[in-house]
Amino acid sequence: MDQNLLKRIKRRDRVARWVITAGGFSVIFCVALILVLIVRVTLPLFQASKAEVFAKLAPEALTQNGARVLAAGLDDYLENSYVLAADGSLSLFNTLTGELLGREPLAPPGAADALPVDLERSGAPLYTLLWSDGAVSVDALRFVPRFDERGQRSIVHRLERLGEFASVAGDAPQRILARPRKEDGVVLVRQFGDSRLLVTHEVVTRSLFGGESREAFEVELGETAGEVITALALDSDGSDLYAGTARGELLHWSLSDPQAPRLAERVQAFPDRRAITALALVFGDASLAVGDEQGGLSTWFRVRVAPDRAEFELRHIHTLKSHPAAVTAIVPSQRDKSLLSLNRKGTAHYDHMTSGRHLLALDALNPLAQVSLNGRNTGLIALDSRGEALVWRLDVPHAEVSLRTLFGKVWYEGYPEPAYVWQSSSGTDDFEPKMSLTPLIFGTIKGTFYAMLFAVPLALLAAIYTSSFARPRFREMVKPTVEVMAAIPSVVIGFLAALWLAPLLERNIASFFLSAAFIPSFLLLGVLLWQALRKIAPLRKVERGFEFLTLVPILLLAIYAAFALGPWFEQLVFGGDFKLWLFNETGVRYDPRNCIVIAFALGFAVIPIIFTIAEDSLSNVPGSLKAASLALGASRWQTAWRVVLPSASPGIFAGTMIGLGRAIGETMIVLMATGNTAIMDWIIFNGMRPLSANIAVEIPEAPVGGTLYRVLFLSAVLLFMMTFVLNTAAEVFRQRLRKKYGRF
Repeated sequence: MDQNLLKRIKRRDRVARWVITAGGFSVIFCVALILVLIVRVTLPLFQASKAEVFAKLAPEALTQNGARVLAAGLDDYLENSYVLAADGSLSLFNTLTGELLGREPLAPPGAADALPVDLERSGAPLYTLLWSDGAVSVDALRFVPRFDERGQRSIVHRLERLGEFASVAGDAPQRILARPRKEDGVVLVRQFGDSRLLVTHEVVTRSLFGGESREAFEVELGETAGEVITALALDSDGSDLYAGTARGELLHWSLSDPQAPRLAERVQAFPDRRAITALALVFGDASLAVGDEQGGLSTWFRVRVAPDRAEFELRHIHTLKSHPAAVTAIVPSQRDKSLLSLNRKGTAHYDHMTSGRHLLALDALNPLAQVSLNGRNTGLIALDSRGEALVWRLDVPHAEVSLRTLFGKVWYEGYPEPAYVWQSSSGTDDFEPKMSLTPLIFGTIKGTFYAMLFAVPLALLAAIYTSSFARPRFREMVKPTVEVMAAIPSVVIGFLAALWLAPLLERNIASFFLSAAFIPSFLLLGVLLWQALRKIAPLRKVERGFEFLTLVPILLLAIYAAFALGPWFEQLVFGGDFKLWLFNETGVRYDPRNCIVIAFALGFAVIPIIFTIAEDSLSNVPGSLKAASLALGASRWQTAWRVVLPSASPGIFAGTMIGLGRAIGETMIVLMATGNTAIMDWIIFNGMRPLSANIAVEIPEAPVGGTLYRVLFLSAVLLFMMTFVLNTAAEVFRQRLRKKYGRF
């Protein structure tokens, strides 16, 4: 051979080897880079919370003449802080510089010289002030951002008086709570002494012509006689009142009827009868946070006693991180299910109810006496025992996410028991996000299982017949036809499955059951009949490679018989309505877009992949092996089953695994052909929501950088890892099969 030509060939071989190697490493690098990018978006979900003190206000700067501070707070932008003092003044400060921005007096509801002596805070913020003359006022302090012509933002405060109540003869109340009701007045609860509770409803009635009249109802709650009430909580609408006692009991009154409050229930919260020291309603008013004298912090909400009864009872649901001393105050967030709690030793805990995460522990050089969150959970202001105000900047990303909420059972508000639930959004702000990935993983496995259950037998049997029994000309026609099936866009398959197959199956579900029994039965009878008739000379001509022609009429006859007898079968067995029978007998609702539809649609997309690879593997088995088997007297089926199939098993297994990976990652078919319901059961008449379809459904509505956005990227990571682990395991197993059978 010409040496120059040989050198050129070797040079080209080296170039090709380097190009192929570089291409392979490039693919690996790109796949690894994709994984790194999606993991990078996911990692902040598990980032630790942070808090830093960025401002301090000296005691002498907060009030005039050393007046006692009743409450302090922050605006949502951490720019302005304010103080309500016992001298009846509201003072505003620049948080960063400590500069006094203004000080204004509060208008007393009664005597002109009355001063506030105590208050209760709730909401956004809403203050119930008790004045020295026994009168009560309900005030709301709001910070409103405004923008000038140049787009510069400024914060303007507004103090609104929502209600006033005159003093009651006798001793001054020990505790006060008040809430404005929806367009019809204010509810006030006063505690006198240890056990006396007085509820006052100021009802406003408006006429069609704009006039209004006010009427007050006062009712004393008599169920508290002999009890020492240690804590009170009133919901934001003033319709439910909760009380905690020194003997560890929880009392719940319904105040919806102004003239007849009703004791709804009395619960012994703790078996050891420890005193309840603090109560607060979690954002949304569905859950009650309870602090006790041993430092315990728990949340409760009402659960239906039995599925068939309309009765509810308070139950202990979540237990949060305990304090080292008795809990003295609980401040709920006005944005999510977080709770800020303070104990007697002056340290504060910040926890999230749903996830059960202990987010922060806050303390200072001096014990904390008061704590308050701003509306966006980005800042916290606290007063220590010296009267100094400390302002923390909070960084609490994705507090509602934990391993338990992502993969474990969680007892959500309104649910009768702990459950795996995916529900990322709702119509109200007090919604409790439910982001369990478990039902989505289950849905992925469920849809893939039913699709492979349909696709694998058909694809492998078709590949065996085409490679070992069909004539070459017929094989040359069938294989390209099946491969063209893979070119059909998945969106087209999903469209047909949703709009044609699902309604057809719903109308003929009884016929489907009959066809599942008729097709194999008719085919078996047809084979037995063929064995009896094959002695006829003209029929022998169609035996070699065209046997399927004799089965096509039998197959069509079986399908026709199933559809013809379907209505009769449904009337006989299911009383004429299968869906109604299914619900009455099993409690299962028939979903038109169910796993049967998915099995056909997704299986149709997977069959070409498995068939093509399996047929190639079977056809590439050396002809000498087949000839040797046939020469020893084995039949064609024995040869295919005992010789060809084991020899081609590595390729068949690889094709099956590739088809499985396609089924796991398929998006459009499962998105269009299922009900996208994130439920966990193997019932074939229900739908499911796999990870891939969930990403496609949710990502357009997910705020960038938000919790839902990052959880969806975590779903992508899980999907990536599932396919990676599956393909790796498949490759290992394939190599073992290759070592065992590859010697042929």
